[in-house]
Amino acid sequence: MLPAYIRIHDQIKKEIDDGLWKIGDRLPSERDLSDHFAVSRMTLRQAVTLLVEEGILERRVGSGTYIASSRVQEKMRGTTSFTEIVKSQGKKPSSKLISYHRVHPNDREVKHLDIQPNSYVIRMERVRFADDIPVVFEVAAVPERIIKPFAKKDITEHFFQTLMDNGFTIGKSQQTISAKVADQATADYLDISKGQAILALTQVSYLDDGTPFEYVRSQYVGGRFEFYLENN
Repeated sequence: MLPAYIRIHDQIKKEIDDGLWKIGDRLPSERDLSDHFAVSRMTLRQAVTLLVEEGILERRVGSGTYIASSRVQEKMRGTTSFTEIVKSQGKKPSSKLISYHRVHPNDREVKHLDIQPNSYVIRMERVRFADDIPVVFEVAAVPERIIKPFAKKDITEHFFQTLMDNGFTIGKSQQTISAKVADQATADYLDISKGQAILALTQVSYLDDGTPFEYVRSQYVGGRFEFYLENN
């Protein structure tokens, strides 16, 4: 049998998914919710805390607990930049550059980018935000020969747009998704708890001529981002 706080967590989440609670709604007080679910306030607080950690609820100091903003969604078809995904949903995209280095590729980058071990890639670590909320920590590698003419800012802030502005056509992408838990560094970047469940995405993006131009390993906060499939 599931612990009481997990059952309450699942029930509140279901009510949100079913539209019984709207984005921006304020939850009743802990006292009222604990009476409603016939549990102690400590048990109720465990359920609410878990929902906050997942990004489904948000606490506002001195005000209460609210249904959080809707998650950013990515349709798993074609190749679209994170910036464009966020903009398409009426949110403001931004990023924080953690590191940016010119290095020889590792074995995975050699394989996925179809390059030689003695060549160079630009490897960068970024935290990507939607409306100033951290959504994903990513490590991206791009063959230096493709982006050598471009300024660092053009690569780190609007890479896909830079490619298209310079005559490149974006083609397909290959993506692999798995579940994992956040280590301490990732948790700090994404403002979540160590050990919290996250979505790990590996993506190789190609130009329309089949040339791989980017290999990215991303870690998404599940409560703030979701993928969905669409079949024709």
